[in-house]
Amino acid sequence: MTTVLHGFGLGLRPQHYDALLAGGARVDWLEILSENYLVEGGRPLWMLDRMAERWPVAMHGVSLNIGGSDPLDRDYLRALGRLARRVRPRIVSDHVCWTRHGGVQFHDLLPLPQNDDTVHHVAARIRQVQDALGMPLVLENVSSYLRFADDTLDEAQFLSAIVAESGCGLLLDVNNVFVNAHNHGFDAVAFLDRLPRSAVRQIHLAGHSADAQGSGLLIDTHDAPVPEGVWSLYAEAVRRFGAVPAMIERDDHIPPLDELLAELDIARGVAADAAPLEQAA
Repeated sequence: MTTVLHGFGLGLRPQHYDALLAGGARVDWLEILSENYLVEGGRPLWMLDRMAERWPVAMHGVSLNIGGSDPLDRDYLRALGRLARRVRPRIVSDHVCWTRHGGVQFHDLLPLPQNDDTVHHVAARIRQVQDALGMPLVLENVSSYLRFADDTLDEAQFLSAIVAESGCGLLLDVNNVFVNAHNHGFDAVAFLDRLPRSAVRQIHLAGHSADAQGSGLLIDTHDAPVPEGVWSLYAEAVRRFGAVPAMIERDDHIPPLDELLAELDIARGVAADAAPLEQAA
């Protein structure tokens, strides 16, 4: 297996199976939600096989529980391994978070305390996962709405320390950086400056919403087009990290494929216009 993707991709959604297979979609690769295909058979796997014949695939999971206190789920890892052998993904990713406790899966990407103890705990579990899968793991920064009292590291320090200790890669969700910068009051561009440049392997682009309760928070809904502020931050990311494979991620209110392809063309244009930082005036 290789960990190389190139160009611009989309998150594969069942609503778009037929349109994609009809041909003509200008997309370089597809990202699947791993949990949707951890089955023994049926139409989803049949369709996935057809997609994997045409496009490189990235596997993206939400159930690894890399920061949790429960032991790693070996059955889940074995299922991931079987899926990886089937589709030969270019990247296998999940999130820097916890999702399960006491055997109960919460179906949410919950933030971790940002301190040295957590770094050591997460890094040790990353190494176990990489050994089990036989390939590098890539982890995504998550959105959050609180900070822990025992945080001793900011988010950029926390992610950088995990990368340094484990050797994993980063999936940079630009929308999540934008949301967290707003919610926690930090400079999003300065955050990008402090990430290890060689570790960023993939980029997600998505939208968000304002909290309907009037708290002033931004909520990572991933259910809307990429807004202008996230496009601007993506340009800053390209200036720093170069031609990292990027994709549009829509998890709800899924529009027709043509609308997402139009957003993907915007991403191409933003990336093409973003001068590398060293050449910027």
